[in-house]
Amino acid sequence: MSGCAVHRMTADEFLEWDQFQEGAHELVDGLPVAMAGAKRRHDQIVVNTIISIGGQLGSGRCRVCTDDTAVRIPAGNVRRPDVSIDCGLFDDNASAAEAPTVVIEVLSPSTREFDMFVKLDEYKTVESLTHIILIDPDTPQIIHWTRLPADAWTIQEIEGLDSHVALPELGIALPLAALYAGLTFRPRPRLLPDDGIANA
Repeated sequence: MSGCAVHRMTADEFLEWDQFQEGAHELVDGLPVAMAGAKRRHDQIVVNTIISIGGQLGSGRCRVCTDDTAVRIPAGNVRRPDVSIDCGLFDDNASAAEAPTVVIEVLSPSTREFDMFVKLDEYKTVESLTHIILIDPDTPQIIHWTRLPADAWTIQEIEGLDSHVALPELGIALPLAALYAGLTFRPRPRLLPDDGIANA
């Protein structure tokens, strides 16, 4: 008994289909994949990031977007970054960014490795993107990729609540203290002497 042929969607087909679905989906190799729900900590960082960016962008051409605004990958996939900045023409009826300039992902245990490698490589193929930001939810640490001339990328690791992420061409600085506002951090484990008794 032969199996049914699998219909693989184009990005346009997927974006049309997704408008009538419950929950968020991404398109991977032509097939829709449901996105897992986020925990409160993850969601708080996303909200803080949107507030920080939105307050600095003002009413200019570039707009901050939630994961309801999709990002098309040239090879055919469709991704939904936690936060993005679109500097293209605004279309009331569009469901994908016209010219995504910045994408921001808040890492989670289940998708951390995938976001840091597979999805990162996909984002680098989007011609309009100049910044890719990965936020660690558990410690004040950010990985910031910036596109250089000749399509090269540079990486910067930013740590500490007194640090910030600079997006100079957009006139934006994202203080880590603002991105992690309202959150506390677990103390890092202390190393003990061999006898297992901590020094006073």
